[in-house]
Amino acid sequence: MDLLNTLVDKGLRRETPTRAEALAVLATSDEDLLDVVAAAGKVRRHWFGRRVKLNYLVNLKSGLCPEDCSYCSQRLGSKADILKYTWLKPDQASRAAAAGLSGGAKRVCLVASGRGPTDRDVDRVSDTIKAIKEQNEGVEVCACLGLLSDGQAERLREAGADAYNHNLNTSEATYGDITTTHTYADRVDTVRKAHAAGLSACSGLIAGMGESDEDLVDVVFSLRELDPDSVPVNFLIPMEGTPLAKEWHLTPQRCLRVLAMVRFVCPDAEVRIAGGREVHLRTMQPLALHLANSIFLGDYLTSEGQAGRADLEMIADAGFEVEETGRVTLPEHRAGGGCGSHEGAGTCGTATADSCGGAPEEPRTDLVAVRRRGAGTDLAPNA
Repeated sequence: MDLLNTLVDKGLRRETPTRAEALAVLATSDEDLLDVVAAAGKVRRHWFGRRVKLNYLVNLKSGLCPEDCSYCSQRLGSKADILKYTWLKPDQASRAAAAGLSGGAKRVCLVASGRGPTDRDVDRVSDTIKAIKEQNEGVEVCACLGLLSDGQAERLREAGADAYNHNLNTSEATYGDITTTHTYADRVDTVRKAHAAGLSACSGLIAGMGESDEDLVDVVFSLRELDPDSVPVNFLIPMEGTPLAKEWHLTPQRCLRVLAMVRFVCPDAEVRIAGGREVHLRTMQPLALHLANSIFLGDYLTSEGQAGRADLEMIADAGFEVEETGRVTLPEHRAGGGCGSHEGAGTCGTATADSCGGAPEEPRTDLVAVRRRGAGTDLAPNA
C-alpha cells in the first residue's frame, strides 16, 4: 500500500504525516489492519527496538475533585462508587510505589485529583518524591497534579521530579463539551510551564468520547506543537456514575489504528498505552506492543487493570523485553539535551476513536472493575 510505504519512510526520517495521511490511516479497513500494524511496527522498532517501558500509577488523593471532566470518575458530582481518600503520607506513597518498582516499573507516576496544587500540596508531593528517590536508585518520577501556577513546576523539578503529565484529552473545538470548569488553553499553559521548567513534558489524549476523526487529528497537531517527550493514549473507560458511561465506541481494531496513527505522527516519542487497554483491546493487547513502547503496569487510578504478572508474561510471550532501569528511553537526539529539551522534527501524539470497525453489539461493562486494592486501602496492590 503506497500510503503505508510513505508513512514508514517518513517515520524513519522523523517526518510528520500530513493531515490527509493521518485521516487515511484511521479509514483503513479491517482487511488491511495487520499491514497497518506491521508498517507502524517498523517505525517503532527503528527508534525503540523491542523494549517496553513499564510505568506505575500511585493515586495520592482519590475523588473529591471540584472539576467537572465528563470522562472522570473523580469529577464533581460523580456517582461512581470509587475509593475516596485525602492525601497519602510520603511513606504511604513510597510503599505503594515500591510494589510497582519491584514488578519492573522504572517510572512512578504520582497523581492527585483536583484543579491544581496549592503551594502546600507542592511541598507535600516534593517530600514524597524525595522519599521515593532516596529508597529507589535510578527511578523516574512523574507528577500529575492538575493545573500549575507560576513557579510550581520549578519547585517540583528541584525536588527531583523528572516529568510532568497533563493531557490535552480532546480537541480545542470540542473541549467545552467535555469540561466547563477550566479551558483547553489552561491545559496548554500547564504543559508549557512544565517544559519551560526543564521537566520532561508528558501529554496525550483520550479516545472514545464520541469525537470525530477530525477533532482527534486536531489534537495530534496541537500536541505536535507542544512537543511532549511521552504521549499517553487513553481509551475511555465508561465508568457507571459518569456522564460518559454509555459511550462505547471502540473496538480492538479501532484501538490498534489509533496507536498506529500515534506512532506514525510521533515516530521517536515514547508512546504509552494508558487507561482502557484491557477494556477495549482485550485479547489484541499483544499486537499493540508492536505500536507502543510503553505501558502502565497493574491498576489505574480508580479502576483495576490486568494483573501485573500477566502484563509481564504478555510482554515476554510477544517477543518483547522490559526496559531496564538506567536505560534511556528516548533516542539520543531527543534525550541528549536533558529532560524536556530537544530539537528537530520528532513530535507528539494523536489518536482517534470513531467509526471504523463499528461499536460492539453489547458494551463490555463486565470488564470495568472499580479499584479496591493498593493505595488508600489495606489490601496489597496489583503489580
